[in-house]
Amino acid sequence: MRNLDKYKGVLPAFYACYDKEGRVSAEGVQELTKYFIKKGVKGVYVNGSSGECIYQSVEDKKLILEQVMKSAQGRLTVIAHVACNNTSDSMELARHAESLGVDAIAAIPPIYFRLPEHAIARYWNDISEAAPNTDFVIYNIPQLAGVALTQRLFAEMKKNPRVIGVKNSSMPVQDIQMFCAQAGEDYVIFNGPDEQFISGRVIGAEGAIGGTYGAMPELFLKMDAYVKAGELGKAREIQYAVNEIIYKMCSAVGNMYGVIKAVLKINENLELGGVRKPLPALTDADTVIVEEAAGMIRAAKDKYLL
Repeated sequence: MRNLDKYKGVLPAFYACYDKEGRVSAEGVQELTKYFIKKGVKGVYVNGSSGECIYQSVEDKKLILEQVMKSAQGRLTVIAHVACNNTSDSMELARHAESLGVDAIAAIPPIYFRLPEHAIARYWNDISEAAPNTDFVIYNIPQLAGVALTQRLFAEMKKNPRVIGVKNSSMPVQDIQMFCAQAGEDYVIFNGPDEQFISGRVIGAEGAIGGTYGAMPELFLKMDAYVKAGELGKAREIQYAVNEIIYKMCSAVGNMYGVIKAVLKINENLELGGVRKPLPALTDADTVIVEEAAGMIRAAKDKYLL
């Protein structure tokens, strides 16, 4: 049996941090890392969807991960998403991540071309082989990647001894149950969709990675504590409040991650910049939504964090 405790808990997805010129901000990355340490989360998931990975260069991703590791200094579990839309760049990022000492690497399948399952398995295994001393997490997000992790493909990937789990961001909660049943006790299944945090935890997910956690980590930590204590009514009440906040943040003209960064500026005094084109920037009209979302988070903390 492997020791997987370091992956069991709340792991916010790390946001891309930019300066005023839209370049990666090393200072912003360091401050966001320190913020997560202060909040007491289990770890962070770096350079994934919330990190705008599709719009980052290889060098951008290296810089971000370097600054996270520099600031974390072993105080966070770090999972580095290393997938690019070609194997060579992905392997380069995997080698780089291992050289920095991350806990695990992760990857979505290649997007655009609909590859057969054996090609997806080869892609993931090639990436894993580039970091032979590092755990590997499969990232299943079919609504964006265009291809889903099947039971057959998961069975094939389980032959790789470095594979330790699945970050499951498909919408059906049943998928988590199916992966848990197939995986057994020697793997970790991470809940992905934030709006079903407690549902995923109750049905078997032992870890959770999400893009809105960073805006309100205390609320997700409290839900997690209630789930562990079997107080599901209290957990559900917070989940409903969190979902209303998420719906509000998704209602802007600009991208939701732009809203979250603006909320963190108001509530936590973090300067993380905007979002990278072609993601839409916030408009003047979005200011009201940002302020409302920030206020909803503060109100929820006052109500539920006793």
